[in-house]
Amino acid sequence: MNNKILIWSVTAALAGFLFGFDTVVISGADKKLQALWGSSDAFHGTVVMAMALWGTVVGALFGGIPTNRLGRKKTLIIIGVLYTVSAVGSALANDPFVFAFFRFVGGLGVGASTIAAPAYISEIAPAKDRGRLVALYQFNIVFGILIAFLSNYLLNGIGEHAWRWMVGVEAFPAVIYTVLMLSVPKSPRWLLSKSRNDEAKKVLSIINPNEDTEKLLLGLQSSNQAEIKNENIFLKKYRLPLTLAFLIAMFNQLSGINAFLYYAPRIFEEAGLGESTALLSSIGIGVTNLVFTLLGVFLIDRLGRKTLMYFGSVGYIISLGLVACAFFFEWTGMAVPIFLFLFIASHAIGQGAVIWVFISEIFPNHLRASGQSFGSSTHWFLAALIPALIPLLFSTIGAGVVFLFFAIMMVFQLLFVIFMMPETKGVSLEELSKKLIKDEK
Repeated sequence: MNNKILIWSVTAALAGFLFGFDTVVISGADKKLQALWGSSDAFHGTVVMAMALWGTVVGALFGGIPTNRLGRKKTLIIIGVLYTVSAVGSALANDPFVFAFFRFVGGLGVGASTIAAPAYISEIAPAKDRGRLVALYQFNIVFGILIAFLSNYLLNGIGEHAWRWMVGVEAFPAVIYTVLMLSVPKSPRWLLSKSRNDEAKKVLSIINPNEDTEKLLLGLQSSNQAEIKNENIFLKKYRLPLTLAFLIAMFNQLSGINAFLYYAPRIFEEAGLGESTALLSSIGIGVTNLVFTLLGVFLIDRLGRKTLMYFGSVGYIISLGLVACAFFFEWTGMAVPIFLFLFIASHAIGQGAVIWVFISEIFPNHLRASGQSFGSSTHWFLAALIPALIPLLFSTIGAGVVFLFFAIMMVFQLLFVIFMMPETKGVSLEELSKKLIKDEK
């Protein structure tokens, strides 16, 4: 693999590290913030805890606009600035509404990054390596999650303002990421879409030093010319990729993954573990997530996206069923953490490794950002709604019923993988979009 492609991909994928850190760091401050501001379960869940996720929905809905107009690179730099502002503002907040506002700002960065980062990486990556390079974004997400859990554990005992350090420390990696993004080139496919052919040719010559750059450029130009510039993803011929993006994003959240990551310490405490043990178990979740995401990155271009989704779906069903049983039959001790480790492993090797790769592959070049915006919006709308309801659902219908619902939804995901999901490994973006569109004619 071209070393420069790897370096640029890793740099862009660091947006995922901030995504993971930002999403999960709030779990360490969860109960402290509720006690500090005397919030009800409903207010705490929907405003304090979920506001970042509502920002993510907005970022996903509208992130395609700067990604298309300003380009993937400039959008990723703006995202780094949003993360920095969010971290500093959240740490200095003195009431729940100011805190929620700055968490919302960070959410904008998360939502937009799920569009810009996978799009950028998929557009500079060769087809044979595209899966693992785009999956670096997911690897960085789980690495950020692990570091957030570890950071929360280490900062937990430093005093009554520990929560400020928990949410504020993100500013340091955010600044580093923003500076690093200045060194990467613009996406050649985006440059071609803006008729900046000379700039695109220079980047292509670096990406493909052993290929005829003129021939490659002509091929991409021919594909661009065949695309109708005023099209949108809601035309009938794009119904298949649109449906695929919607379903994979929907099932991702109906597994309960974000609800669990946001409330991991609370769930462990519900299962009878003490606060310190619950935070420590959360670090175990982060390690499990990281190890199995690495395995998924290693396998995604070898076994394919669909095979990993089979592994993940079956693992989801087994692990979520066991977690539900543990709450129904009041199994105590380490049963729940062990079952949840299995759940995280299933997510990491399946949906976690596949979702952002798959959505970045199935739309044509001129609609990639719009298609990813649609898939990401679906993902993040449910990612905001479900965690917002968790404190209320746990206190009313109970954790067992909640996890049973998630298990049933994963049976439907398995049916989706069996009967609808195509395999996309090793196929060029241009050939893949033709195949999926042709299937609808």
